[in-house]
Amino acid sequence: MDKRVIFAVAGAGKTTHIVNSLSRGKRALIVTYTENNYNHLRQRVMKKFGELPENITVITYFTFLYSFCYKPFLHDKIKSKGINWKTPPPATFKLPRSSMAFYQDPSGRLYSNRIAKLIEQQDVVGYVTSRIEKYYDQFFVDEVQDFGGNDFNLLKRLCSSNLDINFVGDFFQHTFDTSTDGRTNSNLYDDFDSYKEHFENVGLEIDTSSLSHSYRCTPQVCGFIKNNLGIDIESHKEEDSEVQLINDKRRIEEIYWCEHTVKLFFQKYYEFGCLSQNWGKSKGQDHYVDVCVALYPAAMKAFKNNNFDALPASSRNKLYVACTRANRNIYFVEQKDLNKFK
Repeated sequence: MDKRVIFAVAGAGKTTHIVNSLSRGKRALIVTYTENNYNHLRQRVMKKFGELPENITVITYFTFLYSFCYKPFLHDKIKSKGINWKTPPPATFKLPRSSMAFYQDPSGRLYSNRIAKLIEQQDVVGYVTSRIEKYYDQFFVDEVQDFGGNDFNLLKRLCSSNLDINFVGDFFQHTFDTSTDGRTNSNLYDDFDSYKEHFENVGLEIDTSSLSHSYRCTPQVCGFIKNNLGIDIESHKEEDSEVQLINDKRRIEEIYWCEHTVKLFFQKYYEFGCLSQNWGKSKGQDHYVDVCVALYPAAMKAFKNNNFDALPASSRNKLYVACTRANRNIYFVEQKDLNKFK
């Protein structure tokens, strides 16, 4: 059996790797977190085969968690009425983990961030792994860096399944979690080496070389990321591009009104009347040619001082996401120079 986790860089072809691993001869389960990734994967599978083959299942994580893992084994017993996506009340932390009030709100819905914990607490993980083995030969998890809280613990437990397991993700594109629950795995993404050990400890091979080169980003963009953010990314491309700070007011205005250059803001992109998005939310978008990255004051200071370590890790990760949207040039501007367009 092939059990591994592949740590990729942005634009290295994570989706292509998964799709190339599929065939009509093996039953495959592909799980991903976001709806965007789900739709993208589904379209790529259909493009390869001309249809969505019966032996291949593409599913979002919470559909997998609720419909595949929870309902067959616990629904008749617990009688839940769906999922509550809100954070559980603080008072529930005082409840024993054997109490259903810890997992279920007064209307009967399960707290989304505790469904995985409930499956463990009810001791049905073994049944879930057996069900995966019954119906599938391959188990893929896309964007594995999005898994957090109790969901990450369940994912590790599922690694004992007797089938091929292939997790793919980019540690430094960790910007959102499937869920959080107090201090459960709250330090999971603080250190790359310790993160890798979690997978090694459950028997997965660590692969940091197969998807280490980006097909999207130029050598100049990769060099900027490597030298300033400390992320080891290389490029498959040979053409050159520009990575520069723009100070000229007229040039900034031209970039702002350019319909082909996306403007990426740290937050509240919707306040600007142009083609725009937030740094973190741009993850998964790979069609931009030139990118304009607006730097808020602390990020601008870090840029000028060449000290991005001064930013929180979550902000650095979102900046990495923003920079790696570029297929060609990156233009950095101070956000204050764009505020007049709000």
